[in-house]
Amino acid sequence: MASLALTSAVSLRLRPLPGDKPRLCSARSREFRFKSDETKALLTPSLKCCDARRRLQHHVVKAAAGASGSAAVLAAPKQQVAQPWQGAAIKPLIASIATGVVLWLVPQPGGVSRNAWQLLSIFLATIVGIITQPLPLGAVALMGLGACVLTKTLTFAAAFSAFGDPIPWLIALAFFFARGFIKTGLGNRIAYQFVSLFGSSSLGLGYSLVFSEALLAPAIPSVSARAGGIFLPLVKSLCVACGSNVGDGTENKLGSWLMLTCFQTSVISSSMFLTAMAANPLSANLTSTTIGQTIGWMDWAKAAIVPGLVSLVVVPLLLYIIYPPTVKSSPDAPKLAREKLEKMGPMSKNEIIMAGTLLLTVGLWVFGSKLNVDAVTAAILGLSVLLVTGVVTWKECLAEAVAWDTLTWFAALIAMAGYLNKYGLISWFSETVVKVVGGLGLSWQLSFGILVLLYFYSHYFFASGAAHIGAMFTAFLSVASALGTPPYLGALVLAFLSNIMGGLTHYGIGSAPVFYGANYVPLAKWWGYGFLISVVNIIIWLGVGGIWWKAIGLW
Repeated sequence: MASLALTSAVSLRLRPLPGDKPRLCSARSREFRFKSDETKALLTPSLKCCDARRRLQHHVVKAAAGASGSAAVLAAPKQQVAQPWQGAAIKPLIASIATGVVLWLVPQPGGVSRNAWQLLSIFLATIVGIITQPLPLGAVALMGLGACVLTKTLTFAAAFSAFGDPIPWLIALAFFFARGFIKTGLGNRIAYQFVSLFGSSSLGLGYSLVFSEALLAPAIPSVSARAGGIFLPLVKSLCVACGSNVGDGTENKLGSWLMLTCFQTSVISSSMFLTAMAANPLSANLTSTTIGQTIGWMDWAKAAIVPGLVSLVVVPLLLYIIYPPTVKSSPDAPKLAREKLEKMGPMSKNEIIMAGTLLLTVGLWVFGSKLNVDAVTAAILGLSVLLVTGVVTWKECLAEAVAWDTLTWFAALIAMAGYLNKYGLISWFSETVVKVVGGLGLSWQLSFGILVLLYFYSHYFFASGAAHIGAMFTAFLSVASALGTPPYLGALVLAFLSNIMGGLTHYGIGSAPVFYGANYVPLAKWWGYGFLISVVNIIIWLGVGGIWWKAIGLW
């Protein structure tokens, strides 16, 4: 580069430098004074030659310096910008692994197989990872399954068996429905209708959704379908319409409170009717085989209606106080919603298709038992209609990252929890509780209260209400009856709480991953408020419910 600059500089036409004055080549010559015009004429050529040489040297040196500087810049190594760490959060990861390792090294209690204890270690490590989130939930759950296979605790087929379970797929399909609901504008249209009727206050809007869901509960026996297929799209549309979006700091404007309220009340409405949750008939069947008494539809509804209604009123109001939306009152909202509806005009073709598909799917959910069509099959049929008509594209379904993430972690937890039961850990736990509580010599009321709390809070180890009922309902009902609890009362209470305990976590019941997956509520708050609301619900159902059950002669 430097030689090239020198050559170029020599070949350039030399120009006078700004401000240059003719000077001789030496200091001495600069002191020379011309004595005559003749002398000046004689010396002029040599002066010009000397001045030209001086200018040439000046240009060459300047060009060489510039070229050397450029070469130095090019030769200097580029400064590397430190990339942010893209991997796991180290402290939460260590906490998760340490939980599993410590429990793994502890000798298993008598009556518990080594496989069951190892699986419990991995399951609890996964739960800690899901709570602390060193990685996204799906990644944590997948690593948990990987640990099960690597340690030979589960076979590959067993570890991934729950990916064939219909509930995780029903939840994923609910997100695809929500995409169509919002994309077509049908969600906004219905949301604006709700706002125009009830939107002058956030609390009024919340209660309108809560009681709408409760009215649908006896007709749609899948809480996952009810929450995911109908209310999640509607609630998301309402949040967006009210300016409450995920990721821009406006979650607390309305969305956080509304999502948590709709979730916590979905478990209450599920407990109020025999046909409001898929596992409720299982409780009724186990009651019949354990104590020989039948729980009919009206018997269930009659016993649950009073504590259920009280919970539906109290829970939204309590959350409104302790986890309030920042926008509580909007008197102009109904008027603005009506103006938006006018601007939207008549329903578009895609909106009509979406509405028809939704009615078809809900109809199959309501009458599916008579037509021998289960909830997930109905949802697949509905999605097929949306795909064929182009209302939703498969590319859009693939872009629903939350749906696939939820499918992954929920299926993983179902598999691990299911094998904890198959390996006998849950039956061992039930028998141990029975022996301990039975040996305390307490009144049946206190004994039953202890049994209820143990039954309820053991749900942290379950990702399915049906799995929990199947594993523990019979044992706890038998012990409660043996300790003096009126058998029919004990059966009803355990059946009701088998729904309400789903509000503890983001995986405990089918509606939990649906509403949590909307990402409006942080996981720590989800669990924290879940525990608080569980305490309130237990007080209502055992307190107000106990008085009501006494009044109707259950004890």
